[in-house]
Amino acid sequence: MTIAIILRRKGADVISVAAQDEVGRVAQVLSENRIGAALVRDGGGDVLGIVSERDIVRAIGAHGADAVTMPVAQLMTRALHTVTPRTRIPEALALMTDRRVRHLPVIDEDGSLAGMVSIGDLVKARIEEAVHEAEELRHYVESAG
Repeated sequence: MTIAIILRRKGADVISVAAQDEVGRVAQVLSENRIGAALVRDGGGDVLGIVSERDIVRAIGAHGADAVTMPVAQLMTRALHTVTPRTRIPEALALMTDRRVRHLPVIDEDGSLAGMVSIGDLVKARIEEAVHEAEELRHYVESAG
């Protein structure tokens, strides 16, 4: 199973924020959308980085209440780990484990943003795949007997 299948199911919409948005506003966006991360984009739509709940907690730990008014550009992660729609789920899971990230932007071959997947999306897909394989095996065994 590939990332493209996940995007077809969940959609390709990606919540984004601007680099100048204050951390407090970004926390609101994450909360309102029930997500753990948002891409940071410039006015032209180019991806500049990603900001996660983890980034916000670290900023509050380092700067206290002042972190809430900081621009997100000061704490976002600029070095993105990405996948393509063709990436297989086990490969994406391995990347997440190795890089200790929970969200991966999906970049098309032409360099455009195709969506974003979370660890939850990937685990859900792997479980569905395992259940489907088990059902197929059970059907095969029952029909062979």
